Amino acid sequence: MLERLKTALVDSFVGAIALGWLLAMGITRFVGIFVEPVTAWMTRRQNWQIFSATSPSPAFPFQLVFRRLLTGLAYLLVGYGLLRWLYYPATKEEDLGPPEPEPGE
Repeated sequence: MLERLKTALVDSFVGAIALGWLLAMGITRFVGIFVEPVTAWMTRRQNWQIFSATSPSPAFPFQLVFRRLLTGLAYLLVGYGLLRWLYYPATKEEDLGPPEPEPGE
């Protein structure tokens, strides 16, 4: 049954589309690791300068990084698993038995 599903996914290009979507989401999550904390910090700092200059400066939000990192890793791992399952067949070891002697020996 899994072979029929695999064949259907490969032949109809649905597997390739899903694989591309998963890899794109994983890459955008990793880009978000660097972008989201900086933009949040800049926004908090601007608001701090406007509304409460007497309180201490806002800290850099490192907690935003971990959520993006975990979801990005999950997308990439699922994409890698789908890639291996759909497009790289498992290698089969064949038992060839003992080697045959050469005719000149």
